[in-house]
Amino acid sequence: MTFMPWSEQFVLGIESIDRQHQWLVEAANTLHDQIELEQPDDAAMREILEGLADYTVNHFILEEDLFNRLGYPEAEEHKKEHDAFTHKIIHLLLDFEKGEAVTKDALEFLKPWLLHHILVVDKAYTPFLKEHGVK
Repeated sequence: MTFMPWSEQFVLGIESIDRQHQWLVEAANTLHDQIELEQPDDAAMREILEGLADYTVNHFILEEDLFNRLGYPEAEEHKKEHDAFTHKIIHLLLDFEKGEAVTKDALEFLKPWLLHHILVVDKAYTPFLKEHGVK
C-alpha cells in the first residue's frame, strides 16, 4: 500500500504548482519506502532529503513570487508555514548528514503537514490566483 497516494483532491488546477505537489507526494512515498527497509540506502536517503530541501526552496519561491506580484492578502501567513516546513526539512537533512537515522517521526510530520498545506492552505489561495489569470 502506498504511504500517501496521489489523489485528484490535491489538484489545484495550476499546472506548475500541481506538478510540484505531485513530485513532493512521490518524494514522501520514496522516503517512506526507504525508512521501511531494514537497511535504508544512504545514497537514496540523501538524494530524497536533498530533493526535499531543494523543493522547499524552489516551490515556495514560485508561490511567494506569485503572492508578491499579485498582492495575495494572506501571503505573510502562508510564508510562515513555508519557513517552518523548510526549517524542518533542512534540520532532517543536517541530522542525516551527521549520521542520525531518518525515522518514522519524519513521516509523522511530513504527511499531515502536506495534507493540511495542500488541501487547506494552498486551496485557499487558488481562487485568488485563478482570478488573476494564473493557470
